[in-house]
Amino acid sequence: MKQRKFFGTDGIRGRVGAGKMTPELALKLGWAAGRVLSRNGTQKVIIGKDTRISGYLFESALEAGLSAAGLNVLLLGPMPTPAVAYLTRTFRAEAGVVISASHNPYYDNGIKFFSNNGSKLDDAIELEIEAELEKPLVCVESHLLGKARRVEDAAGRYIEYCKGNFPADQTLEGLKIVVDCAHGATYHIAPNVFRELGADVITIGDKPNGININDKVGATSMAKICETVLAEKADLGIALDGDGDRIMMVNSRGDVIDGDQILYILAVDAQKRGILKGGVVGTLMSNLGLDLALQALDIPFVRSKVGDRYVMEILKEKQWRIGGENSGHILNLDHGTTGDGIVAGILVLAAMRRQKASLEQLTESIKMLPQVLVNVRFEGNSNPLDTDAVRSAQADVEQQLGIRGRVLLRKSGTEPLIRVMVEGDDHPQVLAHANRIADAVKAAC
Repeated sequence: MKQRKFFGTDGIRGRVGAGKMTPELALKLGWAAGRVLSRNGTQKVIIGKDTRISGYLFESALEAGLSAAGLNVLLLGPMPTPAVAYLTRTFRAEAGVVISASHNPYYDNGIKFFSNNGSKLDDAIELEIEAELEKPLVCVESHLLGKARRVEDAAGRYIEYCKGNFPADQTLEGLKIVVDCAHGATYHIAPNVFRELGADVITIGDKPNGININDKVGATSMAKICETVLAEKADLGIALDGDGDRIMMVNSRGDVIDGDQILYILAVDAQKRGILKGGVVGTLMSNLGLDLALQALDIPFVRSKVGDRYVMEILKEKQWRIGGENSGHILNLDHGTTGDGIVAGILVLAAMRRQKASLEQLTESIKMLPQVLVNVRFEGNSNPLDTDAVRSAQADVEQQLGIRGRVLLRKSGTEPLIRVMVEGDDHPQVLAHANRIADAVKAAC
């Protein structure tokens, strides 16, 4: 595979106004993508975004570039990433574009593409787009320019789609749910979905102002929703991230239920109903507790590299349906083509209703091992993971942990960070091991 200059594991992402994320590049990217997509007969592309203030800038630049290449554009406004994937299919568009940096702070942004079937673009197409980026921008003749229009009913369409994943003979009446929208793209959708299914909904993180996305709220910052669930005596909480493709949950005791536990709930429910196809795909970051709990039920479990695109690759290869990450990216290919936080929450609630069980009861058979993740900021071109000091620290910790623990060191695919993960039976020991390795990484940076 040729080395890509612009696209990473999840599109193009970076700090607004610096590096890749500039208005000039967005304009050129829209044009380049339009050129490549039009070779396949594309006439229509959908653009959605989250609530970052820079979304207006990149939306306009992409629209101009696509129009210059002769493609028509449908503008969705603020819309969750999985909604863009869904609406790309329903509008019979040849591609969807999402302007979002997901769980990152407001000063970052990103651009990623979906194909006409709602999945991420193939690597080969991304390479074609990169090749076009190297060419001078040439506008089509005026009579061939693309047109743009706003889709006024996009939110309503997606709300109905989400509700359609809940059993028609069930209701959420009697449940009090806290929904945290991270001041992001789900703020006008997620609360309505759960209310219309009958739940008593309390919302937080539902007042975006352009710069508060993911700020002390959402799936990457769980303290606020845990406090609110306890204060409101709610049955559970659902926390989404800025673009709505991640979910974390909270039970009535204020305990966080992460992506691994959600995968367990969905796999067990599918097994009970006789519809589990194969097993479950996790990642290298998935807790050993998930592996052991699934083994006890004779449910196969395999790990992919970190990143939902790698989970998807193995799901397709094995023709399995359920997979995801402990960070809350949940894939259920019977209910969508990409990670969808709202739909994953609906599927958990459906399992609760079918089994007449609380969230606590659905997770009581999975025992999560203490896991510590330390992020070390990394600059420069050298790789500290290749140094003798880091390798020695890792080997020593692995020897001490034995078969009841794991160590994982990796570079982030979206940020300049090295992630140090250690898990084992004893939390203080795990924390000490993680900090020891992190100190070795810092010294080598």
